[in-house]
Amino acid sequence: MRLLRLIAAFVLLTTLAWPATAAERPPRGACLSKTEQAAAVAAQRAVPLAQAIRTLRQHGKKAEVVRARLCRRGDGLVYMLTLLSRSGTVTLATVDAATGELINGR
Repeated sequence: MRLLRLIAAFVLLTTLAWPATAAERPPRGACLSKTEQAAAVAAQRAVPLAQAIRTLRQHGKKAEVVRARLCRRGDGLVYMLTLLSRSGTVTLATVDAATGELINGR
């Protein structure tokens, strides 16, 4: 019973710490479906996801990518990448999908 309470508390605290702030979260419907993502890459409007991840590695980001979304921002597209470090820190990195350049990564 005590273990169950500990697990429940951990899940609750993790859930509260996880959400991105409103400024980081793309508006509902702004992110592309898998079909739209494939079409954007095929039309060369976006670099492949692997290239965006290579950009992160080149900037010293060694964390694991746990979520990747291709979203509309202004007139272009960006990859919104959620990263999990070995220490358990969750961060968000944004990569310009057209150029593959890192926009921000905290």
